[in-house]
Amino acid sequence: MARYVDGFVLPVPKKKVDAYRKLARKAGKIWMEYGALDYTECIADDVKPGKLTSFPQSVKLKKDEVVVFSWISFKSRKQRDSINKKVMSDPRLEGMMDPKNHPFDAKRMFWGGFKTIVEF
Repeated sequence: MARYVDGFVLPVPKKKVDAYRKLARKAGKIWMEYGALDYTECIADDVKPGKLTSFPQSVKLKKDEVVVFSWISFKSRKQRDSINKKVMSDPRLEGMMDPKNHPFDAKRMFWGGFKTIVEF
């Protein structure tokens, strides 16, 4: 089954990982409620700076931060667009989606939508 995937990479201050986890759990439940196939948040464990590029370099990681890599899977881009619209207007997330309230620097976050080309 081909899926459509939203992927995210962002820096989170180490002292705010618990606050980020709380936000992610709440958001993840809402995405799943609206029909996402899965919602995954991962914290860097074996991620080193590279010579040309790397996860730490991509977010201009600071010494007191850790990289978070996340993805949400959907049946299709059409379904993703519909679900994301509902999630973004869900009153349970009111204020949480405002970058001023994030436990991370949203200016250094990057994301995008991807079509799968290989799946097992």
